[in-house]
Amino acid sequence: MTTMDGADHPLDYKVLAARYQRVLEVSRTISSTLDLPELLRRIVHAAAEVTETEAVSIMLYDSSIRQLRFEASTAGSSSALERITVPIEGSIAGTVFTTAKPLFIPDVTQDPRFFRKVDSQSSFVTRSILCVPLIYQEKPIGVLQALNKKQQGNEFGLEDIETLESLAAQAAVAIVNARLFQQSDLISEMVHEIRTPLSALTATSHILLRPNLSDEQRAEFVQMIQSETSRLAIMTTDFLDLAKLESGRMRFTPEFFEMLGLTAECVDVVKPQADGRRVTIHVDIAPDLPPTNADRGKIKQVLLNLLTNAVKYNKEGGDIFITAQAVEEAICVSVRDSGKGIPPEAMPRMFEKFYRVPDSEGMAQGTGLGLPIAKRIVEVHGGKMTVESEVDVGSVFKFTLPFSHET
Repeated sequence: MTTMDGADHPLDYKVLAARYQRVLEVSRTISSTLDLPELLRRIVHAAAEVTETEAVSIMLYDSSIRQLRFEASTAGSSSALERITVPIEGSIAGTVFTTAKPLFIPDVTQDPRFFRKVDSQSSFVTRSILCVPLIYQEKPIGVLQALNKKQQGNEFGLEDIETLESLAAQAAVAIVNARLFQQSDLISEMVHEIRTPLSALTATSHILLRPNLSDEQRAEFVQMIQSETSRLAIMTTDFLDLAKLESGRMRFTPEFFEMLGLTAECVDVVKPQADGRRVTIHVDIAPDLPPTNADRGKIKQVLLNLLTNAVKYNKEGGDIFITAQAVEEAICVSVRDSGKGIPPEAMPRMFEKFYRVPDSEGMAQGTGLGLPIAKRIVEVHGGKMTVESEVDVGSVFKFTLPFSHET
């Protein structure tokens, strides 16, 4: 284990000057986008180029699970890495994050802090690591790490640390700005969505002031006000949940629990609604299914959302099938309905914020936030959520959860 303070070869100022020039050019590219995924992609590719390394990755701190989460990498499958979180305690990246100091590991096989899970899931072979903190206003927000010099036998030098730290300083500012832009964009969307029920409430309240309304008409308009008020309350709660998830401020408390028991609780909640539409709920979960380690309350929120939708969009006298089975190192939960299905043109937008599938009369129900929230909760736990659907046959929503999710 060696810190950069202990590097034993002198600084190459010609190399450093050339790299600084390249970093200045890269900074213009980085600052030209506020799209966070694209920004992170540009950062890792630029860092790999200027440090002449085989791979570069970015991990950002996720306060909801108190771990570092892979957000972008030039190595391996990005989808495989996105599910990986790295503990703060006892890891190389965690050490850099907590100390806010760079670290050079010339041979990772000799360092017990090396997190081998990353290589096993990305098919990349790490030999050496140069890791620097991403710091914004004296507070670390993540780490930027370069892996393996391209030329065999070459080790990371002082010019590498100087270059990577310079790039990391600019990257941290750009990342924070992109996150702020995302939040402001979410707020703008929320304000836009709130206007519709507020307009309905305003119009209805003015109508109620008319003296010539019958008791029946007045009761109908009062019911409309109650409906729109309820919708606003749900939308506000959903918005706050989504804002916390996207900013990493939502807290998760993992515990081991049985999916069979959780499913039974959720079925009890939606059963009155299902009975009202003569929808039958079928549960097929093996009693010996291994327990999963996750935030039980949050997973209950996910399953309730899927079940509520399955009842709401089902046909009268339809069926709902809930299954859970072990798939490799994860549990796969499936909720299938016998409803009208989702139009093909709507499928790509099902997890989009505020999107709602119009009904046969062109009207959209709900807040359009339930599914994006559910998907994000599953992803924070290291899982995935997918949907399949066929018009006039029904839809199947599935999500996976690792049996053991480290937090």
